[in-house]
Amino acid sequence: MTLTTPDPEPGRPRIAVTVSRRSGWRIFPLVRLNLWLAGASALRWDTARDIDMGAIDGVIIGGGDDISPDLYGGQITRSARLDPDRDAMERAIVEEAFARDTPVLGICRGSQMLNVALGGTLDQDAYATHEASRKYRTILPRKTIHIEPCTRLAGLVGEDEMRVNALHSQAVATLGEGLRVAARDPGGMVQAIERMWDPFAIGVQWHPEHLFYAHRQQQLFRALVTAAGARRDRAPQLARVDRDA
Repeated sequence: MTLTTPDPEPGRPRIAVTVSRRSGWRIFPLVRLNLWLAGASALRWDTARDIDMGAIDGVIIGGGDDISPDLYGGQITRSARLDPDRDAMERAIVEEAFARDTPVLGICRGSQMLNVALGGTLDQDAYATHEASRKYRTILPRKTIHIEPCTRLAGLVGEDEMRVNALHSQAVATLGEGLRVAARDPGGMVQAIERMWDPFAIGVQWHPEHLFYAHRQQQLFRALVTAAGARRDRAPQLARVDRDA
């Protein structure tokens, strides 16, 4: 594993983006584009490299393979493609991010990992459980979701129903500590979660990086970048507190 040191762009928060070693080459550039549009620089993070958490301002836990039920006390009930090394890496990243007051955005698998890292569980066959949820597998915005009122997500994108894409088979079951549901589909399946207190943490079941042309999707990346910028500005003060402790 190699240690990656960010090459900062002046004035831009630095966001680390976790990806699969298999598919990261095609996913990371699109996430990087969204972050650049939102005013941040991006660093790719996979199990072949390591990044100093003290040198970044925010994290995106990206999409990819299913999360092993070993992490939340479940059993494999169907065929699933798993990546145990990535599971372990991302769980540790989420835990350290919260310890360091670092904001997090979870995308699809990343939303599920956010939930699992905080003690929640997943439904491995979500469409079997939520039979009224129409199944889509497309990067096009065809799935309708309902935003929960008075949530942080509603404050970012409004409370009107939203069309999103969908590539998942798993979904959040029981919520992790400090989380609440921020959106559901018409069948009741959880489509977004969020932390109820700082640091900023939102997980969305869809892939906003494919919808970079949509203003409401851009707001997710802008919110992360804003939180990351605020965290960067506080970093010297946080470092002094650590030294004095």
